[in-house]
Amino acid sequence: MTASLVFAPLVPWAVLYVLAGLALALVAFALWRGLSGWWLRGLALAALVAALANPALQEEQRQTLSDIVILVVDESASQGLADRRAQTEAAVAAIQAEVAALPNTELRIRRVGDGAEDAGSLVMTALSKALAEEPRARVAGAMVITDGRVHDAGVVPNLPAPLHVLLTGRAADWDRRIVVKNAPAFAIIGEEFMLELRVEDVGAPPASAGTEVALTIAIDTEEPVTYTVPLNEDLELPVTLPHGGANVLQFSVAPVEGEITDRNNASAVQINGVRDRLRVLLISGEPHAGERVWRNLLKSDAAVDLVHFTILRPPEKQDGVPVDELSLIAFPTRELFVEKIEEFDLIIFDRYRMRGILPMSYIDNIVSYVRNGGTVLVAAGPEFGAVDSLYRSPLAEILPVAPTAQVIEGGFRPALTDLGRRHPVTEGLEKEAPEGGWGRWFRQIEVRQTAGQVLMSGPRDLPLLVLNRVDQGRVAVLASDQAWLWGRGYEGGGPQLELLRRLAHWMLKEPELEEETLTAEVRGEALTITRRTLAEADPGPVTVTGPDGTAVELAMPLVGPGRYETVWQAPALGLYRLEQGELTRVIAVGPATPREFAETIASGELLQPVAEATRGGVTRLEPGVPDIRAVSEGRVAVGRGWIGITPREAYLTASVNVVPALPAWAWLLIAAGLALLAWLVEGRKGARAA
Repeated sequence: MTASLVFAPLVPWAVLYVLAGLALALVAFALWRGLSGWWLRGLALAALVAALANPALQEEQRQTLSDIVILVVDESASQGLADRRAQTEAAVAAIQAEVAALPNTELRIRRVGDGAEDAGSLVMTALSKALAEEPRARVAGAMVITDGRVHDAGVVPNLPAPLHVLLTGRAADWDRRIVVKNAPAFAIIGEEFMLELRVEDVGAPPASAGTEVALTIAIDTEEPVTYTVPLNEDLELPVTLPHGGANVLQFSVAPVEGEITDRNNASAVQINGVRDRLRVLLISGEPHAGERVWRNLLKSDAAVDLVHFTILRPPEKQDGVPVDELSLIAFPTRELFVEKIEEFDLIIFDRYRMRGILPMSYIDNIVSYVRNGGTVLVAAGPEFGAVDSLYRSPLAEILPVAPTAQVIEGGFRPALTDLGRRHPVTEGLEKEAPEGGWGRWFRQIEVRQTAGQVLMSGPRDLPLLVLNRVDQGRVAVLASDQAWLWGRGYEGGGPQLELLRRLAHWMLKEPELEEETLTAEVRGEALTITRRTLAEADPGPVTVTGPDGTAVELAMPLVGPGRYETVWQAPALGLYRLEQGELTRVIAVGPATPREFAETIASGELLQPVAEATRGGVTRLEPGVPDIRAVSEGRVAVGRGWIGITPREAYLTASVNVVPALPAWAWLLIAAGLALLAWLVEGRKGARAA
């Protein structure tokens, strides 16, 4: 119980101060006049002022509260290296015993692991949350057991007491790691760019670690290549992406005996390969209603450089028009089909017929162009079955169809074949069909399939769209010139734009339109693995090999025509290798080197300023767990072999009892008595003087 004197004045304090001043003036006047009872008059006036101040005796019943010490234990992945986990648990046990021995002190322990989505060690965030849950007046100190590699050092809580960082790890720890500095998200296919990386030893590496290291580099699933490079130097690596879409570049060095971990001895970056400009050569024969379909499709893409020629005037035409009055240019056949043919990504023949413009040697060049990786698309019309058809040229050896010279006139609705429902070029197109089906076409060239894959059929199930691979190149034949009807919306139209877009992208070898693919999409730490195949047989399970070498087999259920899919939760961040038959895929879940393993050497550099600002500090656990002492507020709370907490002496007021010092009548009686006594003293002296 504690007691104190409190005041509850009956008048405002300002009035009370004025009255006290007047009383003091009256006493001074009495003293100046030589009145012997001046001091009694002063006491009487003081009693009246005190009565107006209304003094009271306040008694409090207080309940003493314990001090609180907060301990945040870092249990992130980097804390599992070497013997840090054992150091941590030994320190926790010692601190529990030390705090238990302190009078009236409690310990609050909060453990924090890895942050979600590779956020790293969020130690300071955990400390802030722990402080928010406790009364600030009771917090006597805070401690953090960590390796110092925190990733939220900018989150500095407002600490009312000293903060101590107890550092795990050893002074002799060292590590070898790969650091990729400037990997772009996108790069142009076939063009070289520079990738900057560094292989470095950090910590206290021994002399036996050497000054050079063997660096292994691989792109996707290609054979790795090994180079000898210097340690601790920035390296510029020239890289050329081999294909479009995701390209995974993997870098690794062999583990070295004595390093603290080999989880950061490998790194991977995913760079999306894009084409700079797609060069397309479109050669149209006689003009027709669908000619602008191809032109509009290709011109709508800003990444396409289109070269378009329409053969309006064959060489044999003699109509008497003077040459200087002709507005059209001569067809630069030699330049296009000899000198620059390899520069084109796609050649389209739209209703083209052999009129002597292209010599057979030029057609041979086109065949060689396809076999070496080029692509040709033939959009056929009635001329395809005529004597001057492209089929009557050397191009026939790579075409997947042969014309019968028959042209079928009459309405029909194009349909997908069973294979077409599984092929990525036409898969899912039927879902976009209006009620009653796609609009009709009115002409198809009768052809006979000789190779390749039939994706769409017309009347009598005749081949309508046929694709074929020829050596390294690709060829497609659309046996009708009526696709423009879909674009005009005739009878509801059809997916003309999407079909032609997919067809052009398949011809250009875009990865998402490959027939046999094994792909994976990462969302958080979940892998969505998709297998696309044209085979009707089940492809079987997929084998997933994790960054630690552990392999699991996953069943892949059928989710659509030719599409198998499964969703799998990756147990850890890093590189995963997917294998199914002859297909292999490398995918990174998060970074190949998680944030917790980017820097592994224990250091208090990040937390030192935060701790020192609270009079605390950074103490290594390697020599032993420091003692805990009580220090006065404002004093340095860290020293050799000890750390300090500040006792708060907090309490809870259970009850308050307020009793007036004197009743009002007593104050009046005292004042009146003193005034009377002053009068008597002064009166007696006056009578004696008379």
